[in-house]
Amino acid sequence: QRDYEVNPVLAKALDVLFILHADHEQNCSTATMRGVGSSRVDPYSALSAAVAALYGPLHGGANEAVIHMLQHIGNVKNVPSFIERVKKGEGRLMGFGHRVYKNYDPRAKIIRKVAYEVFEATESNPLLEIAVELERIALQDEYFISRKLYPNVDFYSGLIYQALGFPIEYFSFLFAIPRAAGWLTQWVEMLNDDEQKIMRPRQIYLGAERRDYVSIEQR
Repeated sequence: QRDYEVNPVLAKALDVLFILHADHEQNCSTATMRGVGSSRVDPYSALSAAVAALYGPLHGGANEAVIHMLQHIGNVKNVPSFIERVKKGEGRLMGFGHRVYKNYDPRAKIIRKVAYEVFEATESNPLLEIAVELERIALQDEYFISRKLYPNVDFYSGLIYQALGFPIEYFSFLFAIPRAAGWLTQWVEMLNDDEQKIMRPRQIYLGAERRDYVSIEQR
């Protein structure tokens, strides 16, 4: 029986993905970790809350949605028509746009290069060709440029995980594993801050300025 040898290209790809996903300022799950943790709850409970936030399809499920989108497109020749449907509001371009980055996500540039390295070391994935063509057309279209919609970290990461042999439903777990390091670091930093108090966001009332009370009998 031959000893299993790890492909260094694949090992590097997983390492890069984990580094890039470890922490990224106050996203939904990290803010949840800090918000719950500010009550001085144990780290396991705070981490569970962060995982619940990550489980949402708009957060941890984004790269999974990209794969489903590429599978739906099906072929490179279908990309132009898909782009037109998106512009008409008949579909969504997953893996594009970011709440912080209003230009090309720097993490996406790194992951894009890693994706090509991975596919050279594994079987070719036709979805990569669709992704590249989708990116090419979108980056030249004024509709997406004017809206500052550029590829983000989720656009290529799912393709890499798929090439590594992970099922699509594992993608959120693969996000949570490295992000746990970032969550816990944020939690420790918060505990060591002597000025940290329990998080209490303010809520600004925008309703009616005055409403007269109406008794139940008159309603």
